Amino acid sequence: MDARRYLLAQCLDRLLPGDRTAPAVSCWTTAHADVHWANLTEPLRLLDWEGWGMAPEGFDAATLYGHSLLQPDTAARVRTAFPVLGSPAGLAAEAAVCAQLLQTVARGDNLVLGGPLRNWAEELRRR
Repeated sequence: MDARRYLLAQCLDRLLPGDRTAPAVSCWTTAHADVHWANLTEPLRLLDWEGWGMAPEGFDAATLYGHSLLQPDTAARVRTAFPVLGSPAGLAAEAAVCAQLLQTVARGDNLVLGGPLRNWAEELRRR
C-alpha cells in the first residue's frame, strides 16, 4: 500500500471508529488533491500542484465541497456540479476529505469549519 492510500485509510478509521467498516474505494484516479477556492482562477486554472497523485474518485470534488461548507448555497452548487458526491463511488472520497479537514481543525487550523465539518461527518456516518 502506498503512502497516500495508507494515510487515507488512517483518516477513514478516525472518522468511522469502532466496528464500522470504512467505505471501499471503488476507483483510484489522478487528483490535484488540494482543490479549494484559493487554488482556482478565472479563467479556470488549477494552481498549486505539489500534492497531486492518486486518490479515490471524487476526491477533488469533495475537497472543494469541504472548503465551501461556510457558504451553503455554494456547497449545494458544488454537489450539483459533481454528481460523484453523494454516490456510492464518492463516499470514500467524501469521508477521506472530511476526516483530513477535521484533522486540520484538531490541530488548530480551519477552526471556523469545525461545526460544518462535524455535521458533514455525521451525515457520512449515516450513509
